[in-house]
Amino acid sequence: MKILIATPEAVPYAKTGGLADVAGALFKEYRKMSKNAFIIMPLYKKIKEGDVPLKNTGITIKIPIGNEYIKGKVFSDQSSAYFIGCDEFFDRPELYGTSQGDYSDNASRFIFFSRGVIETCRALNFKPDIIHCNDWQTGLIPLYLKTIYGADKFYKNMATVLTIHNLGYQGLFPSSDMNLTGFGWELFNPEGIEFYGKINFLKAGIISADVLTTVSTTYAKEILNKEFGFGLDGLLRKREKDLYGVMNGIDYEEWDPSGDTFIPENYDNKDMSGKALCKKKLIRTLLEPLDKPDTERIPIIGMIGRLAVQKGLDLVLKAIDELLSLGIKLVILGKGDETFHADFSEVAKKYKKKISVTIGFEESLAHLIYAGSDFFLMPSKYEPCGLGQLIAMRYGSIPIARKTGGLADAIQDYDSLKSKGTGFLFSDYTPSAMLDTIKRALCVYTETDKMHRIIKDAMKMDYSWNKSAEKYRELYSYAIKKKKSVM
Repeated sequence: MKILIATPEAVPYAKTGGLADVAGALFKEYRKMSKNAFIIMPLYKKIKEGDVPLKNTGITIKIPIGNEYIKGKVFSDQSSAYFIGCDEFFDRPELYGTSQGDYSDNASRFIFFSRGVIETCRALNFKPDIIHCNDWQTGLIPLYLKTIYGADKFYKNMATVLTIHNLGYQGLFPSSDMNLTGFGWELFNPEGIEFYGKINFLKAGIISADVLTTVSTTYAKEILNKEFGFGLDGLLRKREKDLYGVMNGIDYEEWDPSGDTFIPENYDNKDMSGKALCKKKLIRTLLEPLDKPDTERIPIIGMIGRLAVQKGLDLVLKAIDELLSLGIKLVILGKGDETFHADFSEVAKKYKKKISVTIGFEESLAHLIYAGSDFFLMPSKYEPCGLGQLIAMRYGSIPIARKTGGLADAIQDYDSLKSKGTGFLFSDYTPSAMLDTIKRALCVYTETDKMHRIIKDAMKMDYSWNKSAEKYRELYSYAIKKKKSVM
């Protein structure tokens, strides 16, 4: 089976969020398993300026965008990763936009990339059995294969899987951009790619991919409901028999406290003494000198991720006074909405030595926070999968999270009667529900034996990519079979 993963981002090449981790780790897992897997993505400026030496394949493609043709060049890394270069679209500081907003020509950019993926296959004389598309940026690929390229024998047997990483991001563009796509206007209707007067790139993939997946079992059920469906729940219910939840994994080579070079002392679930040293380093680095008695015994709660409403940060801000009165210290690393940057920066000034806020992303600091925190807070409004809780458990940082999406699937809520669990969950999206659960976690923290056990149980959980990669392979086979059955 030849697998082509089409993605707008992937580690180690370019990253803005969890999609890059997932796509890169899945590709890496297949290569490790000696599967015939390849990956393709845009050639962004940061990739060209990065450390990976790319080879110019000498292949040029021409993609129609409206009434003109835009040229692209194809580059490769070790003949398994391919990059579509076009300086007009991708030679920019960021992947999708700046802090001022999305790039105004994102429709053209990802029309170019989607058709570019298809044309690159022909130019390379490469016929994948499956194209695994990821999010709205590749949502047009399945529709192109079924319409404009539908009669082309070269693409006859190519099946598609579309993974929805976050239904909240759909790729919505003005109806005037319909002319750029090459599709006929007969597709601009409620049964096609029209969505409240706009074009919806993700919807294009949902109506045309052979198989749909999302990144956890619970999220696959949630998006069928109005609350989490972002206007597409009705359409998803129509395709429910083709929709599957596949839990994301994490790269256990990158995220391994027993061999992590970013942390001051390594440890594992058999000998956790190194975690205490990581906590001391975290306190010294971000909070205060260790010159007061029992400073390192104060519980530290870490947060790493996108600073956005989805992540439940409004709950944290509303509860911040009471939260810090519980005698904890809070460490936050991330970037996102400017309003949250300003709000949390103000809180950090008000509560010096009690809260540390780092706007941005630093790889080494992220590893130190995972290793040095006692708890990891994820009060998300919704969470398709979440990688933070998986990494946190791997490092013995116990998640406190809202019971939604992948958080509900991955974390076993602590049962005080059985002294068993891998984290602490709450259901209501309110500051009081979050605070009550934090208090419950802090009660366990005071009982050393119970805390030691929950850390050990969390660190034993296996969220490596092997199981998920095999599940995807089963779905690829199903998609290929389904494709052939309708031909």
